[in-house]
Amino acid sequence: MNTRLNKSDYILLTIYFIIAIILQIFDYYESQNMIIEYLLDIPAELMVSLGLIFLFMNWLIPRYIVENKQYLYFVLYSLLLMFCLGILVYTIGFWSAGKQWSEYPTFWKLFRIAISDMAEVVSLPLGLLLGKKYYEGQIQFSNIQRQQKENELKLLRSQIDPHFLFNNLNTLDALVDSNPEKAKEYINRLSLLYRYLISTKEAEIMELAEEMKFAENYIFLTQTRFGDDYLFEIIKNSSFHNKFIPTGALQTLLENIVKHNRANFDKKITTTITIDDQWLIVENTKSKNDQQQESFGIGLDNMKRRYAILSKQNVKITSDTMKFKIAIPILEISH
Repeated sequence: MNTRLNKSDYILLTIYFIIAIILQIFDYYESQNMIIEYLLDIPAELMVSLGLIFLFMNWLIPRYIVENKQYLYFVLYSLLLMFCLGILVYTIGFWSAGKQWSEYPTFWKLFRIAISDMAEVVSLPLGLLLGKKYYEGQIQFSNIQRQQKENELKLLRSQIDPHFLFNNLNTLDALVDSNPEKAKEYINRLSLLYRYLISTKEAEIMELAEEMKFAENYIFLTQTRFGDDYLFEIIKNSSFHNKFIPTGALQTLLENIVKHNRANFDKKITTTITIDDQWLIVENTKSKNDQQQESFGIGLDNMKRRYAILSKQNVKITSDTMKFKIAIPILEISH
């Protein structure tokens, strides 16, 4: 929590102390206090109250509560400050009231009076400030969370290459004349794919079974477009029950296989998707493509960051000249 005072805090303090001073003036008037008490007691109490608030907000709370969690030091320094400043205010009030110094209280009685008086004059404005700071912090935290989610959703939505739809429409155009039946299937799979993307855009994680249906549709589009250049095999060594992965994770992995690899002559790009109890593993052969990039860039970085939040396990990557392998943890939701 940021305890540094800002403009709105000063406005809040100004309003509070104006009201407090007016009430105190009425109280002094009803008690028939002398003018000197108005001139000394009220300004002294105001300055000491403001001083304590500034010390709490700019030193004690940030240093001994927020940063170091040294609660004992916080209590001791708080009592010491309230005692010293409380003595000052009490002594000024004692003198302005014209009392005899022989009536001045003993140390322990003075300690109780000073702490009690300072707690009374500081607790309410300090509580108002801390309450305001807390809710400002909550609002700021909510805004940051919302912004992070919006950025993540934008990133997820941008994972499909801008040329993806254009390329698929070209493929569809070719199929309409040559193979009308397959063109209908192609349209159906393409619509299912985009319907899934739209319906899951707000979801942080998704059931593995649903992600695999998306993958099957994506694979169909890829193989229809490129023929036998890309071969896919799905190995299910575990059930999909109560298993989840980040939304769009398979999409990212499949897109990058196509993006970074091209079949050369008779050498196909083969990909195996293996589902085990705890891992989803995607392994593909690599092509010698001069334009191939060494990393997935934004897509993989985004996936790593999401897994850092969602799981204690990290994404595992192994790569050599022949194959690329990535294993992503499967998430289980406790009921």
